[in-house]
Amino acid sequence: MRQEIRDMRYDEDNIPLIKTLKIVYKFIKQLLSKVLLLLVTVVFFTSCQSEEKIKLEQYYIGGKELYEQNCANCHQKDGKGFQNLYPAIAGSDYLKDKEKVIYAIKNGLSGEILVNGKKYNQPMPANNQLTNLDIAEIVTYIYNEWNGETKITEVKVVEKVLNKK
Repeated sequence: MRQEIRDMRYDEDNIPLIKTLKIVYKFIKQLLSKVLLLLVTVVFFTSCQSEEKIKLEQYYIGGKELYEQNCANCHQKDGKGFQNLYPAIAGSDYLKDKEKVIYAIKNGLSGEILVNGKKYNQPMPANNQLTNLDIAEIVTYIYNEWNGETKITEVKVVEKVLNKK
């Protein structure tokens, strides 16, 4: 009898708790391997999240800050303009000509303009303190926020426009 008890003690398959623990261990091991595979996949794909997408997010955030510092006083944070004095940017037909927008941000505007069929005649001051990168970020923000774009306005585009005129 003593030998039988000793044999049972060493025969783990005869003990239900140990069987259960082995099953749980295998399940956890499989689960962890799947989770690890999922994590590796996620890291791979998020690291492969294009540099372009990351750059767009950086331009957008930087552009929003610059817009709020330099433009929102007149055009408002929501881009809807200020009464009859300053035109809306949100939904504006003026955004059809990006070169004109870039030039206006840097050099300002004077004289009458027509925006969405409405005349405005308030001068817009030049923003000589803004760098080409600042302008690219502002334009990226404006066009992504209020004109349906999903891309960056590159610094080289700003440089080309400002060097042309």
